[in-house]
Amino acid sequence: MTTPAQCPFGHGSLTRPSAASPRPGAPLRLEGEAYQIHDFQTAREVLRSDDVVQAGFGADQLQGASVLRNKPVLYTEGDTHHEMRRDTARYFTPAAVATYHPMIAALADDLLGQLARAGEAKVDDLSLTMAVRVAAQVVGLTDSALPGLHRRVTTFVEGDRPRGEQASRLQQVLDQRHLLAFYLLDVKPAIARRRRQRRDDLISHLLDQDYSDLEILTECLTYGTAGMVTTREFITVAAWHLLREPELRWHYVHGTERERHAVLHEILRVEPVVSTLYRRTVRDLTVGGEVIPAGRLLALNIRDTNEDPAVAGADPATLCPGRPLPRGVQPPVLAFGDGHHRCPGAFLAIRESDVFLRRLLMWRDLRLVAPPTVTFNEVVQGYELRGMRVALGR
Repeated sequence: MTTPAQCPFGHGSLTRPSAASPRPGAPLRLEGEAYQIHDFQTAREVLRSDDVVQAGFGADQLQGASVLRNKPVLYTEGDTHHEMRRDTARYFTPAAVATYHPMIAALADDLLGQLARAGEAKVDDLSLTMAVRVAAQVVGLTDSALPGLHRRVTTFVEGDRPRGEQASRLQQVLDQRHLLAFYLLDVKPAIARRRRQRRDDLISHLLDQDYSDLEILTECLTYGTAGMVTTREFITVAAWHLLREPELRWHYVHGTERERHAVLHEILRVEPVVSTLYRRTVRDLTVGGEVIPAGRLLALNIRDTNEDPAVAGADPATLCPGRPLPRGVQPPVLAFGDGHHRCPGAFLAIRESDVFLRRLLMWRDLRLVAPPTVTFNEVVQGYELRGMRVALGR
């Protein structure tokens, strides 16, 4: 594919703290209780290893939740995990995503119609509606008793939370009064409808697997944060980049689908929504020339692995869609993870982002009124962008 004339562009991440420390030369270093990993090769070896298990998103606490006979796919390992991924893969294949396209396009048109009528809007509000409705269609959360699904979902990852040993992430979610509302208003009506008549969605599949209501609720929470919250942030950060760089915007809007996806993949490479992935060793693990004992925590810095010069090449911190990468390395590098826990909805996230952003950025008189404020979300381990306003006309 062709690349923009100014590639690589002069700026890279808009969300990385300016005071971030430079990436160390050593592939591994022990800081506190966790081994910090900053290079691509070591990180990918860890993600593909059978000697580690998921340790992020409250996994350590969930392992002790004996009330769940079937744990969410995010937290399972081994043959159980592989079987669950095989069973649900059909919801995220390119062919399946193609069937969602008319719905995604109609939703994008409706949202941009709202922008046209109002003349101004927050991109993060539009992207939230987009991400929630698309993910809800795939999961099956389409029969809510009351409006407001997007507010109920974001409650689980936003806002102030108690800290300390007695306030684990799982407890934080379970203790919130909004969890009951989410179950009664969104999950339970969806389950009831699908008990009467199955549909081609995740909840129907879980009912066929004899999942309890509580197990379906926890799976909906997992897909809610993964498929809704993270996609919202990516759409917003991609719009921010494209509005700041007129030539990149032109290249994106007028490019083929393959070229547009290359732009989005490159933005995601330098702006991974989840900046740190955690794993815990279950057996002694040899990576980076060092033996890590069983039971140790590993923290994979995805921002740094994605900018590893050994993989990304020259100017690794800047944007260059279509940059050459070694064979077997995906364009977003490790932004979607790798190994058996790689994000299953990667293709869907890029497709829905592309449908929305191209329609948004085709408006020639669209302008950025206010950039977003950037904060850090401890639950997702990534950035939050709020208050990004765009307007039509002068």
